[in-house]
Amino acid sequence: MPEKENSTQGEDNTMFSPYRMGNFNLSHRVVMAPLTRCRALEGIPQPAMREHYSQRATRGGLLISEGATISPTSAGVPHAPGIYTEEHVEAWRNIVDAVHAKGSIFFCQLWHVGRASHSVYQPGGAEPISSTSKRLSDRSKVLLPNGTYDFYPQPRQLSTSEIPEIVEHYRQCAINAIRAGFDGIEIHSAHGYLIDQFLKDGINDRTDEYGGSYENRCRFLLQVVQAVASAIGPERVAVRISPAIDHLDATDSDPLCLALEVVERLNNLQKQHGSKLSYLHVTHPRYSHNTNIQLGQHSTEVEQVKLLKTIRKAYDGTFMSSGGFTRDSGMKAIAEGETDLVSYGRYFIANPDLVLRFKRNADLNDYNRMTFYTHDPVIGYTDYPFLDEPSET
Repeated sequence: MPEKENSTQGEDNTMFSPYRMGNFNLSHRVVMAPLTRCRALEGIPQPAMREHYSQRATRGGLLISEGATISPTSAGVPHAPGIYTEEHVEAWRNIVDAVHAKGSIFFCQLWHVGRASHSVYQPGGAEPISSTSKRLSDRSKVLLPNGTYDFYPQPRQLSTSEIPEIVEHYRQCAINAIRAGFDGIEIHSAHGYLIDQFLKDGINDRTDEYGGSYENRCRFLLQVVQAVASAIGPERVAVRISPAIDHLDATDSDPLCLALEVVERLNNLQKQHGSKLSYLHVTHPRYSHNTNIQLGQHSTEVEQVKLLKTIRKAYDGTFMSSGGFTRDSGMKAIAEGETDLVSYGRYFIANPDLVLRFKRNADLNDYNRMTFYTHDPVIGYTDYPFLDEPSET
């Protein structure tokens, strides 16, 4: 495994040891993962979001925002926040200021869902856009604004000439995020959303320069990363991928080879810029609905771990893992050098003081799935209890 130039030297690798992530000094390795919560009414970040994020901020900790949509075509759930208008930027600035006041580092995840949308979310009731015209299987359903679910409609395949405009949306929204005060951005290239729809050969059936070979399927992602890195600096840019995840039918015939192709291209881009990206964020295969289909020969737990270790070893930079980690498994992964940082989702939903609870090995609040995607500004959002003791983070 290559030596990590940005690791804190002389420190034991524990969940609570400091870590140097590029230009950022982290005081611990517990990261708040991006979490869609549907509280940004009509796409505008709300005051409740300021409280929600600041509750979970710790001095020297890293928070990643929920996915922020990059254009009117990019939403796929009700009340997802945007980052593409001036009103979005101003609303996010209040939230970012509150997180910074607690001493945290805050990254904005840029999100386009692609075909994982519905005409109700599209301008003029149009079809969602994607790398393909193939619709999602009936295994998945889309949440509608009225709280009901429907099957995903057939998407419209983007023409080759339309793709540069989508790249520009990512670039401009990265600039918007920095204007709002965010420390950096994470490009959501995982979990069956738009960029992943280009990466995976189980979805991408294109015959132009964006389909077929690994080089072609990686082209859209690399164009986005290049555009964003040139606009705000590579040290403020992170990428999330999920090569071995079948969420939203995002399957690939050889996820390990796909991951290594992506990593090689990201490593080369870093060399070209003379600066590393902030981190590579990879979701663990245990998150997958059906690992036997998605992983092929990597279907056992041992092989799943091996796959992540192979990707980790190949990537030259800060490595973040997510997907079903507990306190103990996260500590083990860091201690054994399998990852630099671990991001937590559901635990952070129910435990605003998760870092303190992990430090003390205290009991965790149970999360309530029924309130994950409701729109109440308090219930299931800002009302989870803290430990009685004052915060030490």
